[in-house]
Amino acid sequence: MSEIKIADAFKNGKAFIPFITGGDPDLDTTKKLIIALQDAGSDLIEIGIPFSDPIAEGPVIQEADERALAAGVTTDKLFDMLKELHEEGSVKVPMVFLTYANAIFAYGKEKFMKRCVESGMLGVIVPDIPYEEKAEFEDVADKYGISMISLIAPTSEGRIKMIAKDAKGFLYVVSSLGVTGVREEFSTDIADMVAAVREVSDIPTAVGFGISTPKQAQEMAAKSDGAIVGSAIVKIVGQYGKDCVPYVSDFVKQLKEGVNDCL
Repeated sequence: MSEIKIADAFKNGKAFIPFITGGDPDLDTTKKLIIALQDAGSDLIEIGIPFSDPIAEGPVIQEADERALAAGVTTDKLFDMLKELHEEGSVKVPMVFLTYANAIFAYGKEKFMKRCVESGMLGVIVPDIPYEEKAEFEDVADKYGISMISLIAPTSEGRIKMIAKDAKGFLYVVSSLGVTGVREEFSTDIADMVAAVREVSDIPTAVGFGISTPKQAQEMAAKSDGAIVGSAIVKIVGQYGKDCVPYVSDFVKQLKEGVNDCL
C-alpha cells in the first residue's frame, strides 16, 4: 500500500471529515465505524481519545467520552485496535487524533508519538494548546513525522496569518465560539478567515464545530477546502449503540454528497 498522507484528503476536491470518539460504545464498534466511514466517502477520519475533562466539547461528545471510559477503553487499548487496523491495511484514508494536552503528558510525549506511527495515525489536534505553546509537543511530533494540526478561531483575528504560516497537515477552522455541538446558524465570516490564511499559505482549510446537515456541510466546504462533522455523528452512535454503523454510514453519505454539491 502506498504511503497515505493528510494532503491526500484534499486532492480530489473538497474533503469530508467525520469525527468519532474512540471506544464509544466499544472498540469493536469503533473499528467497524472507521471502515464504514471510509466506505461512505470520508476523506479523512478524526478520532477522539476518550478523556475525563474534554474542555472543548459539548454534552454530546462529553457523554461519548464517558461511555467509552465506562466501557474500559484506555489510550493503550485504542492504540492497539488502530494498530490492528493499520496492519490489516484496510484503511486507505488518513486518520488523525483529537486529544488534550494532559492526555499526551500522562501517556508520555515520546511514547505517544511513537505509537501514533505504529497505528498509522498521521496527525494530532490538541485544542487546549495555544499556538505559543505548540513547540512543547511539536519537536517530538516532528521527530516521528506526526503533524500537529493547528486551529484558528473567530477570536484569532490578527494571529491567523502567524498560525497559518507554519501550520502542518491542514488548518482546522473553528466556525464559532464555545464548545462543540449542533448549531442552527453560523455568524462567523468563514470566508474572511480563509482569505487571511490564503495570504500566507496554501495549506488546506477545513471548517468544524456545529455542522450537522448536508446543507451546512455544503456551505462550509464552499468557503474552505472541507467540512468536519462530529457531534451530529456521535449523537447517532449514542442513540443506536452497537447497532449504529448502518445509521452513521447513511448519514455520512448524505453529508459527503452535501460537500460534493459545492464543487
